[in-house]
Amino acid sequence: MRGGEKCLEVFCELFPQADIYTLLYDKASVSSVISRMPIIPSFIQHLPFALKKYRNYLPLFPSAIESFNLTGYDFILSSSHCVAKGAKKEKNAYHLCYCYTPMRYVWSFFEQYFGSYHFLKKKLVGFVTENLKEWDLATLNRVDEFVAISRTIQKRIKDIYERESHVVYPPVDVEKFALNKDVKRENFYLCVSALVPYKRVDIIIDAFNRCPDKKIFIVGNGNLKKELERKISSQNIKLLGWVPEAELAALYQKAKAFIYAAEEDFGISPLEAQAAGAAVIAFGKGGVSETVVPLNGNSGDNPTGIFFYKQESDLLIEAIDEFEKREREFDPGRIRDNAARFGRDNFKNNFRNLIKGKINLN
Repeated sequence: MRGGEKCLEVFCELFPQADIYTLLYDKASVSSVISRMPIIPSFIQHLPFALKKYRNYLPLFPSAIESFNLTGYDFILSSSHCVAKGAKKEKNAYHLCYCYTPMRYVWSFFEQYFGSYHFLKKKLVGFVTENLKEWDLATLNRVDEFVAISRTIQKRIKDIYERESHVVYPPVDVEKFALNKDVKRENFYLCVSALVPYKRVDIIIDAFNRCPDKKIFIVGNGNLKKELERKISSQNIKLLGWVPEAELAALYQKAKAFIYAAEEDFGISPLEAQAAGAAVIAFGKGGVSETVVPLNGNSGDNPTGIFFYKQESDLLIEAIDEFEKREREFDPGRIRDNAARFGRDNFKNNFRNLIKGKINLN
């Protein structure tokens, strides 16, 4: 239940009679709102070790998405960060793509994902990604309208696809991550992130290795978990894996501040933290620059966080020090108010208005 799945959950509420077509389906990993829908997985579902090793089947993703028979559907909504936008449709069907990003590891972050691979493997991956680029551009005419999750992605769609798009920010369940004024902030920082290359959790670990008097809990899992565990040299850093939602809400409420080092497409977890009244210390580029109000010289704009502008541990440490000097300038109530702008109801209303006249929601 990461960001894309949380959007899908709201789409299921908007379109309860819809069918879901997906490359892969792990019932144990999604909410009951999603799992009760009719779900049709692709042939990748039946390949060896697909649930755990699905990334190895990346070259097959275009064929898998094109294998779906969408005959008879008037309206197709693709929830796409990879190949879903390339689904084939009937001539008169309307295809709206809610785009989290053009394929990130193909177009924007190849080195972050594959830079550490040895020469031959990197060469092979490069060949695959070039083919994916060609396919990605060749299938653009299957999408009638793009909707971007942020202005950051709107620009990326324009630069890569040369297509215009609307912006509808993803939903944040601000009610689940509420501000609890009876809970006192404790002396630890929090990061909630998938443990994958572009999230740059390594920067956070390096910074806190060098600041043993500061404690951080890192919530999340991913293919870099073992590598990141090896980087930890201090007892003040704890990798918690994924935690239950109630426990996560309590961590947001108790954390001194939330720390994030990714250049994010949008970034739901920094907004969940703000919903609980926690200030955000973040790399100030990408979607976070649209959802966090940075502290300026006189903090007259009701700040909700502090930015650092290079993905370097030195600058993160400086930002943490600045936060600790000016911690009293952050008002938890105003921080939560900022997050409330991105609530589920706003998302639903914005999406309804966007598709009005294109489909009957009744």
